[in-house]
Amino acid sequence: MDAVLLALVSAFGFGLMTVLLRPALGAGVEPLLGAFATVVVATGVALTAAVIRGDWDVEGLWPYALAGILGPGVSQVLFTYAVREAGPSRTSATVGIAPLFSVFFAVVLLDEPLLAGIALGALAIVGGGILLATESGRPDHVKPIGLVLALSAALVFALRDTFVRSVAVDSDVSPELAITVTLTTGALTILIALLVAQIRLRIGAFRHFVPAGIAFGVSYVSLYEAFYRGKLSVVAPLVATECLWGLALSAIFFGRHERVGRRLVAGAALVVAGGVLIGLSR
Repeated sequence: MDAVLLALVSAFGFGLMTVLLRPALGAGVEPLLGAFATVVVATGVALTAAVIRGDWDVEGLWPYALAGILGPGVSQVLFTYAVREAGPSRTSATVGIAPLFSVFFAVVLLDEPLLAGIALGALAIVGGGILLATESGRPDHVKPIGLVLALSAALVFALRDTFVRSVAVDSDVSPELAITVTLTTGALTILIALLVAQIRLRIGAFRHFVPAGIAFGVSYVSLYEAFYRGKLSVVAPLVATECLWGLALSAIFFGRHERVGRRLVAGAALVVAGGVLIGLSR
C-alpha cells in the first residue's frame, strides 16, 4: 500500500512540475538552462530528505549515478523542450504512454510475469495514444516536434525506471541518498550539455524554476521510495496518472490557452486506464 500512495504522490508532483514549467519558460529562459535549474533545485530537495533520513551507506551508489545520466540528465532536457513546443497538457498526456515501455522492459529484461491484463492495458494505451496523435484543433503553440520530444522522454523515463528498479531490489542504499546521487549526476549531464552549447549560466534565471524544481524533487523522492517497495509494473502505471494531473492543472491555470478538450481528456484517460489495468494485473 505504501508503494501505491508514494507512486500517486510522485504522479501529482510530476504533473505539477509540468504545469509550473510553462510560466518559467515564458520568462524567456533557454530550455536547456531551465532544465538545469529545475534539476539543481530538485537535488536540494532530495539532499534535504537524505539529511533527515541520516543513512549514509554509500556502497553500491554507482548504479544510481549511471541512472542520472538517463533521467533526469537526458529525459529532463527532452521534457523541458517538449513543454515549450507542445505545452504542458499535451506533453503530460504523451508522457503517460511510458508504462507501455516500462512493462515491456519489465517483462523482457526483469523477467516479470506476462499476464492477459497486460495485453488489454497495452491496447488501451495504444488507443489513447492514437487519440492524442490524431487530435484536431490543437492550439497554434502545439508543434508536432513537441509531441515527438515528449514520446522520446517517455522512452528514456521507462529505461531509467527499469534500471533503477533492477538495482533497488537488492540495494542497501537509502532511497533518499540514491535519488540525491541520481539528480546530481543528472544536473552534471545537463551542465555539460550547456557548456557544449555555449549557453551562459544566468543565476538570476533560477528563480523562475524554483517552484517547478521543488515539485520535481518531491516527485523523485516519492518515486524512488515507491521503487524500493513495489514492482516496476505496479509503480510505473500509477505514476503515469501524472498526465491527468497535468491536464487538470493546465485547465485550471491556463484555461482556453491550452484547449483541453474532450478528445484530449479521452486519450489521456485511456492511457491511464491502460496503465492501471496493467498494474492491477500484476
